[in-house]
Amino acid sequence: MNWLNDAVVYEIYPQSFLDTNGDGIGDLRGIIEKLDYIEDCGFNVIWLNPICESTYYDAGYDVTDFYKVAKRYGTNEDYRELCDKAHGKGMKVIFDLVAGHTSVGHPWFKESCKAEKNEYTNRYIWADHTFENSEGIAGYAERDANYVTNFFWCQPALNYGYAHPDPEKPWQLPVTHPDCVATKEELKKIIDFWTDLGTDAFRVDMAASLIKGDTDGSFMKAFWKEIKEHMHARNPETLLISEWGFPGTAINSGFDCDFYLHSGQPAYTSLFRAEAGRNTTMLFPGHSYFNLEGKGNINTYLDVIEKDLDAIKGKGYIGHITGNHDIPRLAYRRTAEELKCALVFLFTMPGTPFVYYGDEIGMDYIEGLKSKEGSYTRTGSRTPMQWNDKKNHGFSDSDTPYLPTDARENAPTVENSEILPFVKELIKYHRENKSLHAESSFEVKVAGYPFVFERGNSVTVAINPSSRTFEIDRPLGEVKFSQNAEIVGDKIKMKGVSFVIIEE
Repeated sequence: MNWLNDAVVYEIYPQSFLDTNGDGIGDLRGIIEKLDYIEDCGFNVIWLNPICESTYYDAGYDVTDFYKVAKRYGTNEDYRELCDKAHGKGMKVIFDLVAGHTSVGHPWFKESCKAEKNEYTNRYIWADHTFENSEGIAGYAERDANYVTNFFWCQPALNYGYAHPDPEKPWQLPVTHPDCVATKEELKKIIDFWTDLGTDAFRVDMAASLIKGDTDGSFMKAFWKEIKEHMHARNPETLLISEWGFPGTAINSGFDCDFYLHSGQPAYTSLFRAEAGRNTTMLFPGHSYFNLEGKGNINTYLDVIEKDLDAIKGKGYIGHITGNHDIPRLAYRRTAEELKCALVFLFTMPGTPFVYYGDEIGMDYIEGLKSKEGSYTRTGSRTPMQWNDKKNHGFSDSDTPYLPTDARENAPTVENSEILPFVKELIKYHRENKSLHAESSFEVKVAGYPFVFERGNSVTVAINPSSRTFEIDRPLGEVKFSQNAEIVGDKIKMKGVSFVIIEE
């Protein structure tokens, strides 16, 4: 068991949270200033999206200095202060670690581009011979080679080696090559640096991507277990959280937690975002379970989580996200009642809840915005936090904020949110009730509409996100939360968009 067992995590997109110096961009001092708010909501862990120096072709996921907080966010000392003050409130801090690539603007990459061999020649993956090779980005460097990317063109892949190098491609180095080992050792130094500043956990971006050609995952497993051992030698309480999307694989590779994502497998998308037209680039078409039409299939999700829970028992936890910086917000095209149904699910399933900033007040996805720092269709989920009805909804005094806030009438703010009081009560209940903690038992009673399950042998949850009405047998116990549900004798009448939580 680790501290994620009873955690409720708050994900913060730093540039959109609170601007304290008037430049239009959120900063670390803004997060420090709002720690009381975060604590009052009930969150006991905060996760910061990337804060290192960057070229911002991909909003900070293109790093130019792994050892320095970006000037627009503040300083390394600001980060240390944030960690210290969070710890003073009993809160943990998760650092977003971009382990698999850098920006093309990183000094390492600039050296690696040179024709003359140097310390950084093999720090990145280069497919030799510009005119004879279709792999990678051609014509960028002085050297006669193409660099392999991890995602955008601006994110050259760091060279941790190939699991099974092709003998006909001598540029594919084995993981044991000294230059590949040197990249891994540098990663350890980066982790040590931020651990010493107060970091409690690292969320690893694209965690499965580091070693190329690892068809069975055995090389990545050995890699991350080595990293974990190194971390624990310094501080056994420091955790590893992965962006993998396959908890059974990730947690058995040394991670303490892995998220279900909108990509990789359809489990998460089948719940909330399967409908076409939801402005997501990674789509599993179909019918979401959490939709009024009531055509979804909860088993698409259950088949995955039940398998994963067996695979990770006693080893780690599944992260259940309200959303993140890459997908449309949970409130998008949902009423407050529909949103509450979804939140009840996320806070009562076995795992660790992760709440994306603003989701606790019902912030919406804003359509039609221009791309900002490589966000494209994701832009509408990265708009500034809406604190009040003042200029820029209290995010910034600037006339040119990072992104616009929601200009529609009655846009939710911390001051007027209809769902924030409900979310606070739900978080409080989740944290205080051990039956809802990540390690507590989970038993499905009804897999359909409604979805009925039991946690920890003492809490029964029934959720009906459809517009139809159903009747279920009433479990013994006290009703703790309910919406559109009516107790009639030994039955519960579950009307459209309803839920009930009953505790023995």
